[in-house]
Amino acid sequence: MSTETSGTARPAAELDPATGLRSGTFALGTFEQEGRAFPALVHPDGSVVDLSDRFRDLHEVFDDWERNFAVLGDVAAAPAGTTLRLEDLRPLPPLSHPNLLMSGANYKTHVAQMLTKNKFNQHNRRPGESDEDFFARNYAMMEQRAREGTPFVWAGLHSSLAGAHDDVVLPVLGEQPDWELELGVVLGGTGRLLTPDEAQGLIAGYTIVNDLGSPDIFRRTDIPWDYDWISKHQPTFKPAGPFIVPAQFVDIDDTMRIKLSVNGQVRQDWAVDDFVFGPAQVITYASERVRLTPGDVVCMGSPPGNGAHHGRFLQDGDIIDAEITGLGRQRNLCVDEDPGGRKPHFGLWKNR
Repeated sequence: MSTETSGTARPAAELDPATGLRSGTFALGTFEQEGRAFPALVHPDGSVVDLSDRFRDLHEVFDDWERNFAVLGDVAAAPAGTTLRLEDLRPLPPLSHPNLLMSGANYKTHVAQMLTKNKFNQHNRRPGESDEDFFARNYAMMEQRAREGTPFVWAGLHSSLAGAHDDVVLPVLGEQPDWELELGVVLGGTGRLLTPDEAQGLIAGYTIVNDLGSPDIFRRTDIPWDYDWISKHQPTFKPAGPFIVPAQFVDIDDTMRIKLSVNGQVRQDWAVDDFVFGPAQVITYASERVRLTPGDVVCMGSPPGNGAHHGRFLQDGDIIDAEITGLGRQRNLCVDEDPGGRKPHFGLWKNR
């Protein structure tokens, strides 16, 4: 059973090395220079156009996406005037306060691996069943779930967002800080009780989100629903961006890959489309339960290769390099949290 790579990636010669964006496209971002934050359009060669004379922030852009995409197309096609360089700017989270809708158990291979290897599911292994046979049964369950089941989504906190080059702070609570690189889907409208076709039309762009968490503090046996998801959203646990790439420039297929390395060692490298439920299905499900708003970011779940699989979690001094084909790159240094002499009042829940 493969644990780190799937399929065969096509050569990415059309990606500009300056940004990781495809030639002939553009992206959006929010950047800081000398203490000033501003929305911007980014060309694949790394030239950056300040948009603050047109838009207050990227939230305003996505509030009227169809009209504003046409405006951005004109900006991108205009002769170069005064431009900035990407390497001179600090990328901030592209959207400062989006609703985060997080998909769980949404990559077939990843979920099948967890069901095969994790202790909580060993009671379902048949006597004498090999890992390969158990994995095959679990993968078949995921294919059945894709045909007949329902997505799983929970809400995240925008206070956990960090920039694509910001430090990731490893918190005082939790001993297993773990990575999960994910495709983020940015909405350009609202809706309730959407059909999948309507949901697909709501997708304005795509971004990168690293959905960090500390799985050792998720489980709680003192409450009937067993899990405490708030610890997925500690400060800096959601590095996002650096870009949002308009959906018109992105094809979600098996040539688009999610890749993450820790200290130069590849930990995740997987085709982005190994979904149990695709973006339109997840958005449809979400529209039946919440009011979607422009600028919401729907995270699609993580492929195989997280720290629990490798038996190695993040530590002070680690460097995370992450990318999704055509959407840019992240690099984050991990640093231990400095609590300033303060101590948790409640601390960790001890499972019995």
